[in-house]
Amino acid sequence: MIIWAVVAALLGAVCLAVGSERQSSGVRQYAGVTVLRPLDYIKLVRQGRWLVGGLLLLLGMALNVYALATAPLTVVQPIGAVAVVITTVLHARIAALKLNRSTIIAIACCVGGSAGFVALAIAATRENHRPLLDQENLTNWIAIAVIFVFAITAAILRSHPSAFLYIMGAGVLFAFVAVSTRLAILHVLDRDAGGFMGIPWLQLAVLITAALLGSYFVQRAHQHGPPDLVVAGLTVVDPLVAVVIGIFVLGELQDGVSLFVLAGMVVAAAVASGGVLVLARDHPDVIKRKVEWDQAAQPESPKQTAP
Repeated sequence: MIIWAVVAALLGAVCLAVGSERQSSGVRQYAGVTVLRPLDYIKLVRQGRWLVGGLLLLLGMALNVYALATAPLTVVQPIGAVAVVITTVLHARIAALKLNRSTIIAIACCVGGSAGFVALAIAATRENHRPLLDQENLTNWIAIAVIFVFAITAAILRSHPSAFLYIMGAGVLFAFVAVSTRLAILHVLDRDAGGFMGIPWLQLAVLITAALLGSYFVQRAHQHGPPDLVVAGLTVVDPLVAVVIGIFVLGELQDGVSLFVLAGMVVAAAVASGGVLVLARDHPDVIKRKVEWDQAAQPESPKQTAP
């Protein structure tokens, strides 16, 4: 029944919100204002709040999969944007932050723009479309190029951290994870031969690498930005990129789609992306963390000794 799918999607949004807040708190408690090394993320499992956050995220993913399996995407997908609102309110209360006007407007843009984009995308794309092999291969090579670019970006950002670039990277990478997962499921259901359970080895490697690098970007985003920014990036950037890949690479665009629908998708995507950008710039927690990093970067002034 659709009602149970809606309930599952709402519970999944709550799990995503609370889980992201807990992981953000765990990362910040462990890292402070220092630069984390890659191996340090393994030590985060010792953080109780971070581990609880991870378990909640897994539960949220499971609930969302159930919702998508039992209800139309147009019903389930917009509900995920509720997580942005929940995370914002929750984090503001826990961190004793007063949300400014820019943050409230940005959250509204993220939720409204994302919901509008998804609704228009459903109307513009084919249902149960099976991509061609050449389209899958092109998707894999684009994903490899994206992974390479963001791997270099990760190295550069270690000395010049940016919450916005971290969450944008995470959203793009997890969009390719979603696309690769969908293609992998199609191979398994079709009982294709070769690879792992019918999944081509290259596609499996892309999926795993993008997931690992995307997870790294998420944790770095938690260190340098508030959890609501992270959730906004994952619930806005991820669907936008995934739909664009589906339309322009995998051939999922319906024939004869109105230009007004495509223009509406562009506007909705711009509104949602603008909301993420404003969050990354004007969120009270982002401003507070910038002050902390600037203070930590300043050398201590020498103490004057009495004559």
